[in-house]
Amino acid sequence: MKKIALFVGLYVGLTGFAMAATGNAEAGQQKAAVCAACHGPDGNAPSDMYPKIAGQHEGYLFKQLKDYKLAAETGGSQGRANAIMQGQVMMLSEQDMADLAAFYAGKDMSGGEAPEDVIAAGKKLFIAGDETRGIAACAACHGPRGDGMGLANFPDISGQHAAYMKQQLELFRSGERANDMNNMMRDVASKLTDKDIEILSQYIQGLY
Repeated sequence: MKKIALFVGLYVGLTGFAMAATGNAEAGQQKAAVCAACHGPDGNAPSDMYPKIAGQHEGYLFKQLKDYKLAAETGGSQGRANAIMQGQVMMLSEQDMADLAAFYAGKDMSGGEAPEDVIAAGKKLFIAGDETRGIAACAACHGPRGDGMGLANFPDISGQHAAYMKQQLELFRSGERANDMNNMMRDVASKLTDKDIEILSQYIQGLY
C-alpha cells in the first residue's frame, strides 16, 4: 500500500458556481450535529458508504445541498436524488446550507491509500485518459493531485473513499446521477468499464 503524491500544476480558466449566501463556519458547526451520524464529527466519514466532505470546496458543497433539496422538491426529476440527503435538507434554508458548507470546507480531509497493483494503471487513466476510447483525463478537471478547482466547481476527490467513488462513477455511468455540469461526468463515465471504475476509485483514494 502506498500514498501517491503528484507535484504538477494544471490551470484551466473556468467559471464557478456562485453562492447565494455567505457561510459562517461557527454557525455551521452548530447545525452540523445531525450530519455527524454519517459524515463523522469533522466531515471524515468513518464508513466508506458515505463521502468524506471535510476540506471539500465550499461552493461545491453548497451546490450539492441545493441539488439535494431540488430533487426533494421535484420528486427526483431535477437535482441530485438521494433518499437520505433529500430528507436531511428539506428544512434547510440557503443560509443553513452556506453555513454547513463553510464549516466542512474549513476541515482537513483524512488521507487514504491505494493498493500497489492499481497505481500504474490508475495514474495512466487519471492523468492521460484514453484517447482511443474517447476518455478524457480526470486530471483535466480535478487536477493531477485530485484536489479539484474550487472556482470551476470541480470537487476535490483526493483521498475519497474508494467505495463511494465507485458508487458515484456507476451512478454517472447509468445516468441516475445527473447534476454534473454539461453532462461532463456522464459523458466520461459512460465510456468506463467496470475494471476502469474499480482501478480509478482505488487510485483516487490514495491521492493527496
